[in-house]
Amino acid sequence: MGILVNPYLSIPGGRAREAMQAYAEIFGGDLTVNTFGEYGDQGPSKDLVMHARLESPLGVTLMASDTHEQMPPMTVGDNISVSLSGDDEAVLRRCWDGLAEGATIGMPLERQMWGDIYGQLTDRFGTQWMVNIATPQE
Repeated sequence: MGILVNPYLSIPGGRAREAMQAYAEIFGGDLTVNTFGEYGDQGPSKDLVMHARLESPLGVTLMASDTHEQMPPMTVGDNISVSLSGDDEAVLRRCWDGLAEGATIGMPLERQMWGDIYGQLTDRFGTQWMVNIATPQE
């Protein structure tokens, strides 16, 4: 087995469950969510998400957690983008449409000078996404 690389998102404001449920609707798949309380935290963070994992049949694996009160402060979206790429235009456009709800579009999803269809957005949870629909090579 090789090494798997997937994004692990820290979602501020107690919105990790909401974000991961939205991503599950967009990408499909199985979502598991565990709270800090399930692992013994009975303080104010007990209902926050300690670990969530989405395994999608599209090959997308996302993990996330809420920002716990004892974690250092974070700045949303300044050091990571999640990239979705492939040649299945219908699936990638469906993903784009779902992510674009309530998002800030940095670059519309449209044909680019290199020939592919590409766009960038920051979703309503503060996560930056890049979507690239590859043009078939002749």
